[in-house]
Amino acid sequence: MMEDDHQHQQRLPPAAYDLAIRLGANPALNRSTIRIRQTGRMKDIGAVKWRPFRATQTMATRTCSFDWRARFGPLGMIGVCDAYTDGEGQLSVKALGFIPILRAQSSVQLRRGELMRYLAELAWAPDAILLNTELRWRQDGPDILAVNAGSGETVAEIVFNLDSEGRIAGAFAPDRARSIKPPYLLTPWRGRFSDYRRHQGLWIPFAGEVGWEIGGVNNIYFQGQIESWEASSDSH
Repeated sequence: MMEDDHQHQQRLPPAAYDLAIRLGANPALNRSTIRIRQTGRMKDIGAVKWRPFRATQTMATRTCSFDWRARFGPLGMIGVCDAYTDGEGQLSVKALGFIPILRAQSSVQLRRGELMRYLAELAWAPDAILLNTELRWRQDGPDILAVNAGSGETVAEIVFNLDSEGRIAGAFAPDRARSIKPPYLLTPWRGRFSDYRRHQGLWIPFAGEVGWEIGGVNNIYFQGQIESWEASSDSH
């Protein structure tokens, strides 16, 4: 059963509800899935060389779920899948679509890390702020909102700071796992959003970057740009 606007207001802290409305969230449009085409570049920590990529990402607005598929290298020979679905995280790398290079084993830290990614990227899916009842919101200051999801060991939380326009400028987690196997190296992790544009009635950031804070230095390892943003609705 779909919540009406009054129910959203009753369920959410005023600051979270106001953020959703300010970004253009509209439950009447029933945008259930967001699909993003993205280009960008990534590099390993401490590396100099960047690797360009092209990617497609889907995000659900009613559950914590995303699927990021990227292509790297000549002719896109290297494929990466980074996903969170039904409470499980997935990270795998293949060459030519079938030769396994890397596959992360299921772990609490993988699940937490992938859930953190979903939460951090809510700026790309403002309707989820209203529609996703798995999210728990808290106002920590005039321009600071925290959101968490999950349960038990897999609880994940992201802290957002808002810009002068009241839009999401940054996302921070103090303890995201930097490794896919022990030792997991829980490390401060920070994302920044920019290039906000009015798109299909929403304010969407068309650029973002992510880095690990190591020794007081923010090591940027991901920079991406949105090439296209589309939403699809439930059929009912």
